[in-house]
Amino acid sequence: MKTKVLEIKIVKVLICALCINAAAAQNKDKSVEKHPHALNFIVMGDWGRFGEDHQIPVAKQMGITATAINRDFIISTGDNFYPVGVASEYDPQWKSSYEDIYTDFSLHWNWYPVLGNHDYAGNPDAQVAYSKISRRWNMPARYYSKTFNINGDPNQQVLIAFIDTNPLIPAFYKNDVYGKNVISQDTTAQKKWLVKTLTTAPKSVKWKLVVGHHPLFTATLKRRESYDTKAVRKSLKTLLDKCEVDAYIAGHDHDLQHLLPEGKTNYFVSGSASESTPIDVLPISKLASSEYGFMVFSVMADILYVQAVNEKGEVIYNTEIKK
Repeated sequence: MKTKVLEIKIVKVLICALCINAAAAQNKDKSVEKHPHALNFIVMGDWGRFGEDHQIPVAKQMGITATAINRDFIISTGDNFYPVGVASEYDPQWKSSYEDIYTDFSLHWNWYPVLGNHDYAGNPDAQVAYSKISRRWNMPARYYSKTFNINGDPNQQVLIAFIDTNPLIPAFYKNDVYGKNVISQDTTAQKKWLVKTLTTAPKSVKWKLVVGHHPLFTATLKRRESYDTKAVRKSLKTLLDKCEVDAYIAGHDHDLQHLLPEGKTNYFVSGSASESTPIDVLPISKLASSEYGFMVFSVMADILYVQAVNEKGEVIYNTEIKK
């Protein structure tokens, strides 16, 4: 009996994978859809490799897409610098992995990053300090929030909370690489701040989004039930549900994903701005792609459009979330 149940589950996953691949194939030749009256931003992650792997072609396509959609800003989902973050705000990697790579004029708008585990291997506060040097790098603290007007209307807004998921992983405190930088963090204070930020938002806020490095759900091989995935899920899932968060956006896994588990929150992963790794699918997977690329979010008062764009500029997936 157990064997038959397992076979049925495997068949369902295979059917799901075929459906996802078919949908991606149908959309692949489609160019990015423009929403001129929306709040438009690019989401990318896991990128700082001195231009190696596919960082440069993805950066070039980001510039083309940013121009086409008239982007308002760019979000980085973390792991901004490989392999061990930056040492200071004057580290040469700021030039070799960031300033010299994302050169298109359309990318010289505000960037809102979060910290990844590789950033914690260096000096995470140096990335905060770089905000005082850079005209476009905006990280006022290890976690922070920002409210954006939709199409310039202060009565129609999007609240985005940028969080630090690294201290939420208990195993990091005993880790020789990350331990020194998580030990000083107060996870209770961060979560209290997050709840307050999300629950006291004014009525003008139509959408609540949370950006963190580690995903709560993932179809990435070897990461589905890894210690970090389980830890962040345990720490945040109930909180996101209670606060009625519309979307949680992560990186960490080097792929593009949209997952829809039980609850209101949509889960997105955008972490293939330089490297891609193999991926499978889950029953909750709407998109599971190992292509290099990034995502485009276009937010209006009553609908949120998301497009996954590969390094060739092809839209491999799109979805709409309605209020």
